[in-house]
Amino acid sequence: MLLIHCPYCDESLPEMEFAYAGEAHIARPVDPNAVSDDEWRDHLFVRSNVRGPHYERWRHVHGCARFFNAVRDTVSDRVLGTYAAGAPRPSLADLGVEE
Repeated sequence: MLLIHCPYCDESLPEMEFAYAGEAHIARPVDPNAVSDDEWRDHLFVRSNVRGPHYERWRHVHGCARFFNAVRDTVSDRVLGTYAAGAPRPSLADLGVEE
């Protein structure tokens, strides 16, 4: 079981308290009507599937109900750090992870 730290509540809780909300830092097209169907499909459904540190969005469903971002290692399934939604993506060095 994952322990996830909510940056807003400042608590580390079991993953059952949270809901996964997809890959973090995905920018919506400025004008969705200007992109092709294939580009729109890729935006909605095609995501990176990295081996190692992955930037994800989570929601504290059974707490403050706010969205936040987390960095999770997909190999060890360990959460390396969390940070507020809208904050810039931290480097792995900032999280104390060797690249």
